[in-house]
Amino acid sequence: MGTENKRSAEEEAWHEASNSKTASLLLRALPINTFPPFLLPSDHHTPHKQPAAGTATLRQDPENSPAQTTLPTATMLAAAASVKPSAAVSAATAKPAAFKPLHLPPLPAAGTRPLFLSVSARPLYHQEHVLATTVAMAASGRGGDRAASPAPPAAAAEGAARPMEVAGAAAAPADASRRARIGVYFATWWALNVIFNIYNKKVLNAFPYPWLTSLLSLAAGSAIMLASWATRIAEPPQADLDFWKALSPVAIAHTIGHVAATVSMAKVAVSFTHIIKSGEPAFSVLVSRFFLGEHFPAPVYFSLLPIIGGCALAAVTELNFNMVGFMGAMISNLAFVFRNIFSKKGMKGKSVSGMNYYACLSMMSLVILFPFAIAMEGPKVWAAGWQKAVADIGPHFVWWVAAQSVFYHLYNQVSYMSLDEISPLTFSVGNTMKRISVIVASIIIFQNPVQPVNALGAAIAIFGTFIYSQVIQHVYPEFITAR
Repeated sequence: MGTENKRSAEEEAWHEASNSKTASLLLRALPINTFPPFLLPSDHHTPHKQPAAGTATLRQDPENSPAQTTLPTATMLAAAASVKPSAAVSAATAKPAAFKPLHLPPLPAAGTRPLFLSVSARPLYHQEHVLATTVAMAASGRGGDRAASPAPPAAAAEGAARPMEVAGAAAAPADASRRARIGVYFATWWALNVIFNIYNKKVLNAFPYPWLTSLLSLAAGSAIMLASWATRIAEPPQADLDFWKALSPVAIAHTIGHVAATVSMAKVAVSFTHIIKSGEPAFSVLVSRFFLGEHFPAPVYFSLLPIIGGCALAAVTELNFNMVGFMGAMISNLAFVFRNIFSKKGMKGKSVSGMNYYACLSMMSLVILFPFAIAMEGPKVWAAGWQKAVADIGPHFVWWVAAQSVFYHLYNQVSYMSLDEISPLTFSVGNTMKRISVIVASIIIFQNPVQPVNALGAAIAIFGTFIYSQVIQHVYPEFITAR
């Protein structure tokens, strides 16, 4: 019953529209298969079938709906012939109407969209809005009123894609800002590291007590971070007892590595210490292989050969070679490898990271180092050495100590902050470039004599470190990501 009422209402609306002469012309121009549904038998509202003999096929707009609607021609003609016009229509069409030209609407101006009349693959009783819009425009004679016409599917798709375009345009400045921030991190990291190494070597030349020097570096960093937390410049970490327990082995390894590197720089040139420390990837692979049981592809082992060979060549040809300095750099490499392993195993899932992580690491290392520094050197030795250094250098020596202590913390803090922004591979490459800048700057400032063979060994070792980082990223990326 509801369906019959709906069709009766549609039939009345159709006959009212047909009273207009313009609508009559439009109806004559319409194809027979665009007649409204009440002119068609109900069996033609079924899903589409393959066209058979004696059927008419209406092809759709290929961009909007590639499907086809197939209607029996004989049935359509019979249904159209069986429709009897109303009395009003018969009276209006009794007299032959004079021919009047149909003025089509003007072409759309530049920048406007043309009107598309497309019939999709849906049944015809879902196309009332298309027919009603066409009849209304033809009856009113308004050619330029295109606002009421539905937008073509292509325009709708374009409009739907605009949020993605806007999001991409908004993401471009953010990506550029992130790259600029990473560039600033790298430049600051390298500059602070170069300054630290220069002042650290100056202090050790005048005050050869590496244990106290290491202790002052950790104390300065701890004081800076405590002041930052107290003044809310930095948000204090939410560290519980489990965090400090997990951090303790990391802090032990960090303390050993820091002191060993300082001992090395007190005995040999800064450039030589960093050449030996560039062999840290070899220690990382070997320790992971023999202590953790990890297996690496053959290209990883081959990439270690230039690192080991370059370090050996630089050590053999070093003019001011010292075994204590050489072993200090080697122990530092081993300790920092274990620091990374302990951090990987114990600190996974902890909420403290970046700047606060390094601050907590420095504080625990300070507590661990303090009794050992007193036992190894002691206050009496420090007092005598301090007086001698001040007498030889003058008051500038105090500023040297302060500078090396503060810059040690700052360069490590920036390196941990940059590690939060970049991948471990990029960090490894940046660390290699950092060593190059330190080696070159120390040779220029301290005027260390360098033989060509020694320089060749250093270049081979550093270039081998770069090759290693590229090889392991391609053949075993899980290893460097985990570190």
